[in-house]
Amino acid sequence: MSRIGNKPITVPSEVQVKIDGKNITVTGPKGTLEREIHRNISVEMEGNIIKVTRKNDEPANRSLHGLTRTLINNMIVGVTDSYSKELQINGVGYRVAKQGNNLNLTLGYSHPVIFEAPEGITFDVPNPNTIIVKGIDKEVVGQTAAVIRTKRPPEVYRGKGIKYADEVIRRKEGKTGK
Repeated sequence: MSRIGNKPITVPSEVQVKIDGKNITVTGPKGTLEREIHRNISVEMEGNIIKVTRKNDEPANRSLHGLTRTLINNMIVGVTDSYSKELQINGVGYRVAKQGNNLNLTLGYSHPVIFEAPEGITFDVPNPNTIIVKGIDKEVVGQTAAVIRTKRPPEVYRGKGIKYADEVIRRKEGKTGK
């Protein structure tokens, strides 16, 4: 029995949800999101309540039950309040600048790294060492932040690189630390 999958989703008044067949479309003040639902999961809407049910208790369907409910809830939250991830850049000479919709990252390479914003993603650069990735799709925001982080992951000896704002880097002692 899925505790998450059985929880009903309450739809706010400013959000419109359209379910046709195996597609669900959520429209709100921030934008529109669309997703295809797996064939073994059914979604019904009664008034402003959405209920997600599964056909049977096979293990694959049980895992899809809670996942589908969470994805639909994330869509509703995304079109009302957008999602954001904050990244910090540490290192001497490491910095970021915004050029239009793109980021110009100076990360210690012989060339600047230009990162183009995917569709639906905006960047905010409050200072040269902070990047805020914003968007309505939680999945795309998280993936974009992860791709930016891979341009120079944090290293454990000096702590240089790009890290999430809430990430803790466990530091190591160098050779002289005996």
